[in-house]
Amino acid sequence: MTIVPRSLPVDTSWTLAPTVLLTLVVYLWVYVRRWRTVRASHGERGAGVRHLVLWCLGLLAVLVALVSPLDAIATDLASAHMVQHLLLADLGPIALILGLTKLMLRPITRTINAVERRAGFLGHPVFGVLAYVGVMWAWHVPALYDLTLRNGYVHVFEHVTFMAAGSLYWWHLISPIRSRLRLGGMAPVAYMASTKLLVGGLGVLLTFLPVLLYTPYDVGGATHWGMSALDDQHVAGAVMGLEQSLVMGVGLAYLFFRMLRESEAADAREERLEDARSARAA
Repeated sequence: MTIVPRSLPVDTSWTLAPTVLLTLVVYLWVYVRRWRTVRASHGERGAGVRHLVLWCLGLLAVLVALVSPLDAIATDLASAHMVQHLLLADLGPIALILGLTKLMLRPITRTINAVERRAGFLGHPVFGVLAYVGVMWAWHVPALYDLTLRNGYVHVFEHVTFMAAGSLYWWHLISPIRSRLRLGGMAPVAYMASTKLLVGGLGVLLTFLPVLLYTPYDVGGATHWGMSALDDQHVAGAVMGLEQSLVMGVGLAYLFFRMLRESEAADAREERLEDARSARAA
């Protein structure tokens, strides 16, 4: 007789964290005020509808990760926990940064550049790579991972580090401000490809490892949503590997077209300068 594993219920309640909700509301309010001001003076070029949509999507990604039932499900399923991490480290920061423009950041551009200079190595793109890869690997060490599931304060700190490392990493890559540390040429491609391959390797490891790493998910042979704890760990690894591959593919395509656009703009500027020099000579 075949024994069907006992299926356990999954907590799908909302996590109504007042601090998170208030922070997101403040971010939206501050952004909309600045967006309206810049749009009134510079139109679509300075603050387009797409920028507002992207900023809202970034806040939505954080809301889904920290407030929606995903946060509660993550205590029972490693795959949900992985989705939560990727929303905070990748999708949220990407959308938020793409929602900004040079004109919107103009009042604080000098401050940002000064902070980058004073930060030294901490403000360098190499540190962005080390921070992103280090945070991803460190929090998936079994001892630290298990601690986040048992201690709420450590779990909050984990989320903060994912968001911070992701924001720093993506800022160097897609920031609208052209600072002295802006990656040029083929450097953005190497920056992204090396990072995503290193993190994708972690996803491959979790996908095929035949041993359960995270004991809090062990429910004695029972299942959640038809998955054993080990199956769930494999799904979590597959989610990470797939997301890293998709983000890298889309990101590399975006960088390629950005390089073409910047090259065309540089050629156009050179032609204008050559015309001006010819006119002065005449």
